[in-house]
Amino acid sequence: MARTKPSKQLSQTEIERFLAAAETLHKSIVVPLISPSCDHYRSLRVLHEALLNTVREITGKEVAFIQWNGTGPALRQSRDSLQDNSSINQP
Repeated sequence: MARTKPSKQLSQTEIERFLAAAETLHKSIVVPLISPSCDHYRSLRVLHEALLNTVREITGKEVAFIQWNGTGPALRQSRDSLQDNSSINQP
């Protein structure tokens, strides 16, 4: 029986699979609307922080689903699109 030597890091395919699973877990953690004073909230917060740290450690960068903004993903708008939108509201 031949033994294979374990690799020292994940392959790109494994990283992509991990990120897909991490995004699913992220959504299941942040979707429930529960009181910040309850034990479940605190436990989910600890789990979420561990998930974020693991994703950063494995990928070496922030991932799109980790962008924090109270209203959803932060998207930059160009000045042109802002001006176009402001003219819509004018009579």
